[in-house]
Amino acid sequence: MKEILIFRHAAGEGPGYFARFLDRHKLPHRLIRIDQNEPVPEHIADSSALVLMGGPMSVNDPLPWIPPLLRLIVQTMEADRPVLGHCLGGQLLSKALGGSVAPNGTREIGWFPVRRAAGAAADDWLGPLPREFEVFHWHGETFTIPRGADRILTNDTCANQGFVTGKALGLQCHVEMLPTMVHNWARIGHAEISRPSPTVQNAGQMAEALEERIDRLHQVADTIYTRWLQGLD
Repeated sequence: MKEILIFRHAAGEGPGYFARFLDRHKLPHRLIRIDQNEPVPEHIADSSALVLMGGPMSVNDPLPWIPPLLRLIVQTMEADRPVLGHCLGGQLLSKALGGSVAPNGTREIGWFPVRRAAGAAADDWLGPLPREFEVFHWHGETFTIPRGADRILTNDTCANQGFVTGKALGLQCHVEMLPTMVHNWARIGHAEISRPSPTVQNAGQMAEALEERIDRLHQVADTIYTRWLQGLD
């Protein structure tokens, strides 16, 4: 099987649990380190799918790797191959498909619930998951739902938490977290969480019952990732 391309945009925001999920299913994958100036491939021909991780930058920033990555996303969609975006990755997917990304108005950082949206698309992609479940967040911007796509996740802080279109899934939230990632993000982003609020948790709050939260998150991730795998040839 052709390898799955995974794009890392920041050193601390790698594939985390997603890489473990792929290894468990014996699926080949290759990490492209944008943060180390590795180039964006010009075509998707030798790969089976495209996966986009998070990052602290905005898709609206004038960064040289964003235009070729947006073109690669479009090419992947046109080739009817799966795309998966986490947070920044979901924003990149939205923009590539004609959506837009702008400040959310309220930062959302830490463990907060999301709700499944009404409709057949959410039922298809979320399967047995409950109506509401907890995931991890770290974002200040949000994407619009591209034309022709279906919202599958929402909450009161950020209306657009997830969308699907064809074989593509864009998430605003993070389901790929590992305990080490939670601790590292809290350390690196200490300035952002220095003043907790109803939608921003401090490091201590993020670490509460962390192992249990991560276990539940991985059950959510297993459901979502397994459905995404159905798009692979």
